[in-house]
Amino acid sequence: MECDQFAIEDNRPLTKSERNLARWMLEHGIPEAKEFLPQLELAEVTPFRCECGCATIDFKIRGMPHAPPGVHILADFVFGDEANLNGIFIDEKQGILSGMEVFGYTGEAPKSLPDPEQLVDVDSWNRKIRGKERG
Repeated sequence: MECDQFAIEDNRPLTKSERNLARWMLEHGIPEAKEFLPQLELAEVTPFRCECGCATIDFKIRGMPHAPPGVHILADFVFGDEANLNGIFIDEKQGILSGMEVFGYTGEAPKSLPDPEQLVDVDSWNRKIRGKERG
């Protein structure tokens, strides 16, 4: 079932921790990510739930159509350690903030969203790993 099939009244407000995480990610993502902060204030969470049970959430921005298919990543981070490495990104589609997706690199996708202080940007993580491989 796609999010477009849900009634608007089925959406819910973002929790304080979801909003804080999304804001932090937009503030620390690619330069254009900050342009989506006003949309975050109008964001609701759709009833969509991934079949795997992960903590991924889709947004519906009040007053805007649902984001169309496609992904443009605004901020991309990892969290956990090498044995239990996970990823999270926030994305937009054709100018509409779309959602936050979590996934597991080394195992199952997380069932809860991380705290911002757990996040490391992907480029920093990759430099760290390359440094270990050389050392």
